Amino acid sequence: MVTVDTAVAPTSSTPGQEAGGLTPGRVLAWACLIAIIAITLFPFYWMLRTALSNGTTLATAGTSWLPVDFTWGAFRRVLGLATLEEAQAEGGTGSAVDFWVYLRNSVLVASLITAGQVFFGALAAYAFARMRWPGRDAVFFVLLTALMVPPIFTQLPNFLLMRDLGLINTYAALVLPFFFMTPFAVFFLRQFFLGISREIEEAARLDGAGHVRTFFQLIVPMSWGPITTLALLQYVQAWNEYFWPLLVGSERSVRTLTVALGVFRSQTPQGSLDWPGLMAATLIAALPVLLLFIAFGRKIVDSIGFSGIK
Repeated sequence: MVTVDTAVAPTSSTPGQEAGGLTPGRVLAWACLIAIIAITLFPFYWMLRTALSNGTTLATAGTSWLPVDFTWGAFRRVLGLATLEEAQAEGGTGSAVDFWVYLRNSVLVASLITAGQVFFGALAAYAFARMRWPGRDAVFFVLLTALMVPPIFTQLPNFLLMRDLGLINTYAALVLPFFFMTPFAVFFLRQFFLGISREIEEAARLDGAGHVRTFFQLIVPMSWGPITTLALLQYVQAWNEYFWPLLVGSERSVRTLTVALGVFRSQTPQGSLDWPGLMAATLIAALPVLLLFIAFGRKIVDSIGFSGIK
């Protein structure tokens, strides 16, 4: 029996070239990275510090790095768990934040927009990536040019359309302009669909599968990673949308969380603004998106890298 010696002879290297060794460049890179992370996270820390402070004494220690007169009162006010007397005793203005209604509206609107964009975007991406038809590349080029149009240019025509249809202050007005595919969604999924082997698709053809069956039973199951990533990106974008919901959803029954935070800020009477309440509401509103990124952040980075999008 022949044995093979797999031992690898040690290679000579200088201390600065050893893997994991500390070199001046590596130390500088880590210092810059830590500084960037600290600068990025500092606003979130300051929001948390303000949300945990007592509004009546916050102004007396504005430069303190720790919560001033620590209390959970701001979060209790936002969630509707504090009485009017308790809110005013801790510096609250007494203005209401119907948090659960606004949360329901944000979840409903973001979910509908995400479902529509992913479904129709996947269909369009499949047509551009896997089907051959006259003018396909020219149409795709025209579609991509839409990425260059600033979204603000389409707000006024969309608003006039929603007004003429009588949909102002309805869920339909909030969802419809974003419900169908976007150029980004089509481009993102098309990049992945192009990488799927033609042989697999041709084998499905030999079994009698048409385009519809090939799409739903072959392409979609093989593309769950990019589809999930696109869904998360679109959900976050829809969740953070502010200007369009402000235009067409001013009524309380359809108001989203982003708009509600602005309204809460403007409801301050003659006194000072309820900064702890506003920061607590902002943190709670950002929590769902933060949890999504914590759970699926790695999948998003991998899928974006695979699709070649920088």
